[in-house]
Amino acid sequence: MGVRSSTGMCRETRIPYNRYRTRANYHWLDGTCFAHTRGIEEPMRFNQLHDWDVAPAVARTIQAALAGQVDLADAISFDAIETIAGVDNAYVKENGETMACAAAVALAFPSLEVIETTITWRPVTFPYVPGLLSFREGPAVLAACANLAVEPDVVLFDGQGYAHPRRLGLASHLGLLLDRPAIGCAKSRLVGQFEEPERVFGAHTPLTDRGEVVGAAVRTRPRHKPLFVSPGHKVSVDTAVAIALACCRNGAFLPEPTRLAHEMVTSERRARIDATERSAPGPVS
Repeated sequence: MGVRSSTGMCRETRIPYNRYRTRANYHWLDGTCFAHTRGIEEPMRFNQLHDWDVAPAVARTIQAALAGQVDLADAISFDAIETIAGVDNAYVKENGETMACAAAVALAFPSLEVIETTITWRPVTFPYVPGLLSFREGPAVLAACANLAVEPDVVLFDGQGYAHPRRLGLASHLGLLLDRPAIGCAKSRLVGQFEEPERVFGAHTPLTDRGEVVGAAVRTRPRHKPLFVSPGHKVSVDTAVAIALACCRNGAFLPEPTRLAHEMVTSERRARIDATERSAPGPVS
């Protein structure tokens, strides 16, 4: 068996694919691993609830409408989780155009062995507007998730979930579209107040905003600032914290799914910049 990437190439691993709920069957051909269902690849589906090419004012209206659909009840128990995914996004400027690179990494849970990875590039059409990050990142991230043959039980996002001014951060927004449990794991706080958790792994304190608990400040690294964990969709605050902590490894600040996704987009971004610089015409002598 092997780890499937967006290019189809695999490396050896001990993971037995039949442990996971997937729509795909895997076979080998000339050292390459392909995922097929009824002879063709079948991508992970998601709900198309709105257009992406909208003005910021319309995006805020969409956020307000979707926020009422966010469900913070646990749709899956911690012990029932078998697969988990992490996603992240990066940007590159090319010829005056911004390109988004999104990575999705599927892992076994709780072992966190990598099952599959995908990388997707998409042009960015939405401007940078604070509070509307999901409209900028969403199309590329959904495309990366759609390319996964494995259907993860839970998705971790490098961004906010419910801890958002309109209660619809990246994890909540895309969790609704993917219709599965989603968790926001943010490096910084966007809204709310909290007390510093103890400087021991696993310590956490409530993140509250306007009298409502919207997430938690979680100590994933004793001598580091806290990670801000918030439920995105179909998961409670307590379960979101438990899952995020269970995904931490080797003293890293970020949970392993989003850490690996971050490494992937960072590497892809650097490679794309290097390739562009190499192809640029030299100085005219």
